Amino acid sequence: MSALVTINPRVLLPSANLRDLGGLATVDGRQVRTGRIFRSGHLSELNETDAAVLGGLGLKTIIDLRRPPEATDFPTPHLDGVARRWVSVSPETSEFVVAAKLLSGDEPERVDIDTTAMFEDYFRNTATNRLAAYRPVFDTAMDPNQYPVLFHCMAGKDRTGFVAAVLLRLLGVEEKVVMDDYLLTNEILGDRMALRVDQARQRIAQRSGLDPKDVDEYRLDGIRAMLYTQPSFLQASFDAVTDKFGNWEAFRRDGLGVDDARFSAFMEEMLI
Repeated sequence: MSALVTINPRVLLPSANLRDLGGLATVDGRQVRTGRIFRSGHLSELNETDAAVLGGLGLKTIIDLRRPPEATDFPTPHLDGVARRWVSVSPETSEFVVAAKLLSGDEPERVDIDTTAMFEDYFRNTATNRLAAYRPVFDTAMDPNQYPVLFHCMAGKDRTGFVAAVLLRLLGVEEKVVMDDYLLTNEILGDRMALRVDQARQRIAQRSGLDPKDVDEYRLDGIRAMLYTQPSFLQASFDAVTDKFGNWEAFRRDGLGVDDARFSAFMEEMLI
């Protein structure tokens, strides 16, 4: 585990990429309150110690952003008194799902597809064409009556990363700080990601009759794009917000359908 993760108090469970959304400063000198909103990857493989940490958050609501097969194969553990809300936000036809299927078979080194461009399109479309699917998520995540609330997907980086970034930007956290928070997943899950890249390298080497060290790095670019957070991915969402709505206030009002009264209650609860 990296020193960054070790000393970062917002990272509560590195194994699940679970962290507190709070603790970050806003551009007007305030701070996002901790203990209210949490984000994570899937929670189906927690050990006893990790489960105790999760139980200690005092959650009132969990929002599951995953598709049905993911939720079935990696079930979220039951927590007494915690409401579960399942909002599948990414259809099987989305760019990320299509690319993941292309890269998950016997040819992980597919070079005939530009996965980086596909994932940028995914984030761009999430903020525009597929935004309606996320409205119920934000309705819950911005409702103080649901707190403490946790939202999660599988790795806690793409669907979860988009939701977290939008909430932080609406709260007034500087774009660079939000981007750094998005990229923090690479630090938290870095060892796991490196292992999966190496596994792909071994498969390519075995099928091609090569020594693993002789596998060209470009043949692993697609796998890396799928596993790691990259600035251009989230930036595509930010740019889409500006291009379509003009600013974050209009995005909040017209894109998410959050009126001024609801937003004021959210800000009052989340900022100190």
